[in-house]
Amino acid sequence: MKELNLQNIRQQLDVMDAQLTELFEKRMELCREVAEYKIHTGKPVYDSTREKQKLEAVTALAHSDFTRKGTYELFSQIMTISRRLQYGLLAAHGQAMDMGFTMVEDLKRENVRIAYQGVEGSYGHGAALQYFGREADVYHVKTMEDAMVEVEEGRADYCILPIENSSAGAVSDNYDLLVKHDVYIVAETELPVSHALLGLPEASLEDIRTVYSHPQALMQSSRYLNSHRDWKQISTVNTAVAAKKVAEEKNISQAAVASPAAGELYGLKALETSINHNKNNVTRFIILSRIPVYKKGSSKVSICFEGAHRSGSLYNMLGNLIYNDINMLMIESRPIPGRSWEYRFFVDAQGSLSDAAIQNALKGISEEAVSLRILGNY
Repeated sequence: MKELNLQNIRQQLDVMDAQLTELFEKRMELCREVAEYKIHTGKPVYDSTREKQKLEAVTALAHSDFTRKGTYELFSQIMTISRRLQYGLLAAHGQAMDMGFTMVEDLKRENVRIAYQGVEGSYGHGAALQYFGREADVYHVKTMEDAMVEVEEGRADYCILPIENSSAGAVSDNYDLLVKHDVYIVAETELPVSHALLGLPEASLEDIRTVYSHPQALMQSSRYLNSHRDWKQISTVNTAVAAKKVAEEKNISQAAVASPAAGELYGLKALETSINHNKNNVTRFIILSRIPVYKKGSSKVSICFEGAHRSGSLYNMLGNLIYNDINMLMIESRPIPGRSWEYRFFVDAQGSLSDAAIQNALKGISEEAVSLRILGNY
């Protein structure tokens, strides 16, 4: 008897679901007509006042706390889907947002200057030569921000900065700098990382008391370094700067965590090799330009956006990617200066600025976000 009742209930649910689907399609047709009207009048798709009034009205029709909350969530999603339909129609009628980028056949790599942070022998130096060639005109600056300023003010055509490591994660400060400076990501390159413990030629492991390196290199080698409890670990701005410091100060008790190439360059001895605990350690470097261009065939778009500080804001932003079948590759959050517990989000998505799906998604995000910036397509 219970089985028969369950079957009957399921049959009723099937009928209702079919009715709901039919009504949903009719609603989408009406939304399509609304989009046509907005195309001709130039009215914005997103009307927060109208949406708030509508949600309050439909929620009031429900008869319990549970169904009121469910009704609110249901109609929030229906209206979100409606907006995405309208954004796509606007884009199809030539009302897509201006991306501000120009597609080029290839990036200029000859007769260009490239700035990197650190000194010769750093991983940034190696990444620059890997991407631009061993004979490239590269030069170093003191800080990551200095490298960006070199590009921004026209003294360098490109700069190269680390943005992510496979074991230590994001280089968070560089995400903040991407928002601060008027530069664009035009390419990326990945450099395998193998740290060595470098000391003076006459030094041995028993002599070491202090180890210098960049904070991420110390983190990536922490298991090895922490096994030597009497070693003091001190951060420097760069791995090669640490190697240079040890070479210049000639203190037998000092060592640096840096690349074997830096050791050769500064005349240091590898006391231990491959001390990073992740042996598949790779750092991803981005190449930045002051000119907003993207190479034909580029397959990754990086954006930064801020959503309204309310429930569901991030979900709605990312829903524009889902609706347009766009694969999100990475998301990173960073605090917004001066606004406690509020964050901006950095997202990498698969695609090109020339793709209709990417254009539709960015149009939707731009309409609903507090701010949106396209960082690059590469």
